[in-house]
Amino acid sequence: MEFKPRLKTKYNEKIVPALVKQFEFRNNMEVPKLKKICINQGMGSAIADKKLIDVSISEMTMIAGQKAVPTKSKKDISNFKLRKGMPIGVRVTLRGDKMYEFLDRLISVALPRVRDFRGVSDKGFDGKGNYTLGIHEQIIFPEINIDKIAKITGMDVTFVTSAKNDKEALALLKEFGLPVKNQK
Repeated sequence: MEFKPRLKTKYNEKIVPALVKQFEFRNNMEVPKLKKICINQGMGSAIADKKLIDVSISEMTMIAGQKAVPTKSKKDISNFKLRKGMPIGVRVTLRGDKMYEFLDRLISVALPRVRDFRGVSDKGFDGKGNYTLGIHEQIIFPEINIDKIAKITGMDVTFVTSAKNDKEALALLKEFGLPVKNQK
C-alpha cells in the first residue's frame, strides 16, 4: 500500500468539491491548487559568524524534511561589510508529498505552539494568489531541540498557488485548515 499525505487526500476528496460549489467552477481542473511552499530564512548576522549558516542549514533541513541550500549575496554593499557571493541566508522549496506533509505539520503542530496565537493575518497576499507568512521563532517546530539553539531566528513561508486572485487563494488555504483571522 502506497503512502499518501493526509492533506493531499483531503484536497482531492473534500476541498475540490467545496471550491467548485463555492466559486461555481465548470470543471475540477479550474480549482486552484497548491504548487509549492518556499521557506526562506535571512541571516544578516551571518556576515560576522560563518557558523550560523551551517546551523541554519541543519535546522531548516530538519524542519522541512529536505536539504536546505544557502542563499548568496548578489552584489557588494560596503556599509554592511557584504561581498558578492557571501552566504546570507537559507532556503528550501517543497513540492509534492513533502509540501503536503510540511503544511500538515505547520497547521496542526507548529502554529498552535505560537504564544498568544489568534490566527495568521489575511494581509499577506500579493494580488496574484500567493500568500506569505512570517514566523518569528523556529522553536515552534517540534523537530528543533530548544536546548541546542544558539540563536532564535525567524523565517518566511510562502504558499504559491495556481489561484487567479487572492479570494480564491484565501478560500483554498482556509479549506486546508490554515487559521486565518479576518482583520476587516
